[in-house]
Amino acid sequence: QVQLVESGGGLVQPGDSLRLSCEGSGRSFGAYAMHWFRQAPGKERDFVAAITWSGESTYYGDSVKDRFTISRDKSKNTVYLEMKNLKPEDTAVYYCAADGLLRVHDSGLEYWGKGTLVTVSS
Repeated sequence: QVQLVESGGGLVQPGDSLRLSCEGSGRSFGAYAMHWFRQAPGKERDFVAAITWSGESTYYGDSVKDRFTISRDKSKNTVYLEMKNLKPEDTAVYYCAADGLLRVHDSGLEYWGKGTLVTVSS
């Protein structure tokens, strides 16, 4: 069993940076591929970024490439999402998810956090 808790969301202005954290618990946490998805009001949940269990490979959604960076610290059982040059369209609830396989769609992932809200507004 893996439990995931996101943190770091908040209200920021366009152009600002923010770092989200996802702390996991469970003996096998290090063996899972980790993901970030987001869901804006009235929209479907979209893929943001993912990282393999080893941390050697990362993947990003087209809308966040070159602005967001995913990383993981196995010693802290934590995955991060560093977000730069935030835009109003980045406003969403951001979810952390874990699965044995790396996925770019939100169906079938084994474990989910409850999400953290990021609001980008002037």
